[in-house]
Amino acid sequence: MIPWIELHSTTLLASLGLIGLLTFVGSLIALPILAARLPADYFTVRAKVVPPWRGPHPIRSTLLRVARNLLGLVLVLGGIGMLFLPGQGLLTLAIGLLMLDFPRKRAFQGWMLSWKPVHVGMNWLRRKANQPEFELST
Repeated sequence: MIPWIELHSTTLLASLGLIGLLTFVGSLIALPILAARLPADYFTVRAKVVPPWRGPHPIRSTLLRVARNLLGLVLVLGGIGMLFLPGQGLLTLAIGLLMLDFPRKRAFQGWMLSWKPVHVGMNWLRRKANQPEFELST
């Protein structure tokens, strides 16, 4: 395995760098859109939100959920790798975690948003989109 890595190290590093660049640019595009579309009380309301892909077709819903979780897992693993390799490791890791389904996910998201730099940045994005700031539970 080591000889294979030595032989393909340039291609491997270039590919990881490209993935990191694409993730970074994609997040710059997607983050403001997502921050503006969430309701201001998203992190304080305890009611379960029905995702838009849930519909009358249970097979389609299940396949989309599996695909989203697989993509989230790939991004989490890629983000962990990019902590040590070229790329936006923390950003990729955060996006992957937000895509995964796991218990207490909404509480985790609220905890992330309560971190002052994240809260200030997300509310700045919302103000730019003429949306009210996020409400946080106290």
